[in-house]
Amino acid sequence: MGTPEPRPLRIGHAEREQAVQALGEHFARGRLEPDEFEERTTAAYAARTAAELDALFADLPRPGLPTPDAHADRPPPTFPGLRPTVFPPAPVAPWPHPPAVADPQAPHGREPVTGMPYSDRSKVVAGVLQLLLPCGIGRFYTGNTGIGVAQLLLSFFGIGILWAFIDGIVILAGRPTDAYGRPLRP
Repeated sequence: MGTPEPRPLRIGHAEREQAVQALGEHFARGRLEPDEFEERTTAAYAARTAAELDALFADLPRPGLPTPDAHADRPPPTFPGLRPTVFPPAPVAPWPHPPAVADPQAPHGREPVTGMPYSDRSKVVAGVLQLLLPCGIGRFYTGNTGIGVAQLLLSFFGIGILWAFIDGIVILAGRPTDAYGRPLRP
């Protein structure tokens, strides 16, 4: 009979965090593409054994081996399972962590309900402009110039002022959009 195969060694949150930090170092040094970094980070948080974490680093240089950037000012990253953690792990947010990658198509974030990117215009600013200057200024700010012009022209007859004031309340209480149909930032 041959030697029995070693049992997989279970890991905890500290080892997963250490693996994600090591993946971040490889990503920062250009060894991983953003999509690959996200996949490996997700797999690291889902890993249950040290072998699953080791598989994430199979094609990456190990600490202590010469690499093209060995002259870098930072020491190479450490990998879980190779040496014990000396310091207690820092408190971490509940698992799973979303990847910390900025969305270039939504620089101001996304609306949680629909997932649409937020406008660069503020809902509060538009509503306050409508209330304080009730002649369509808030609608000009949001880029809805057609409504703004109508409120401005009708303000000479008095009805536009009332309309703009009510519109300011609707902007603050509702889900207004800019000229491109994007929801205004809260």
